[in-house]
Amino acid sequence: MKQITSIQNPFIKSLVLLQEKAKNRKQTGTFLVEGKREITIALKGGYEIETVLFYPEICSENEAKKTAPNTALIEINKDVFQKLAYRDTTEGILAVAKTKSMSLTDLKLSKNPLILIAEAPEKPGNIGALLRTADAANLDAVIIANPKSDLYNPNIVRSSVGCLFTNQIATGTTAQIIAFLQEKKIDFYCATLQNSTSYHTQDYTTPTALVVGTEATGLTQEWRDAATQNIIIPMQGEIDSMNVSVAAAILIFEAKRQRGF
Repeated sequence: MKQITSIQNPFIKSLVLLQEKAKNRKQTGTFLVEGKREITIALKGGYEIETVLFYPEICSENEAKKTAPNTALIEINKDVFQKLAYRDTTEGILAVAKTKSMSLTDLKLSKNPLILIAEAPEKPGNIGALLRTADAANLDAVIIANPKSDLYNPNIVRSSVGCLFTNQIATGTTAQIIAFLQEKKIDFYCATLQNSTSYHTQDYTTPTALVVGTEATGLTQEWRDAATQNIIIPMQGEIDSMNVSVAAAILIFEAKRQRGF
């Protein structure tokens, strides 16, 4: 079995770039996954693992083999592990995984889908929270319009606690996504302050997409003009908006309630 003990090793340097640069993730079609649970969930979600690196003082060779069977293993030392690990509680194991296509055409939807759409979310923590909510509700898909961040950014992988791998995810421009929804005859309800009606008055039992924007600027006019209906969560305090992941959760679970789940 191969061992690497130098942070100057060319392969290790290439993995550091995967952590730091979206360009390198795109060019190689790979990214890093940290932790036993996350690697297990990635495999279950159909992600291909190319290589597993483990630090034997924390994760034994047998544990590494169990986590990702039939995968090439590389033993690393403390220096290399600390160089690569993005967080302190990584359990001594990392994996190089292949990215997946995030094309709208690759989505496999049920006959009566429920979809979450987020326009231009920027904060990895918010994106991770949206993916966790989508997983909790077992949504058909999450679509990111006009993405500002590479979804394989280690901050998003981490904050989603594996839900990056459990959801069907697609990206596209606002125009592409609206055309996709219209082609599939999916009604879409846009959370916005302008020209809106209370969210709980709408029927989400038919094919539905719920669309949320950023807290700072909200949804663009293109979404508001094309929406089946603009909706609002009534606010009783001083502020007129809440965290995007919280707002999305309220809308999603109202739709789930209407659908009898």
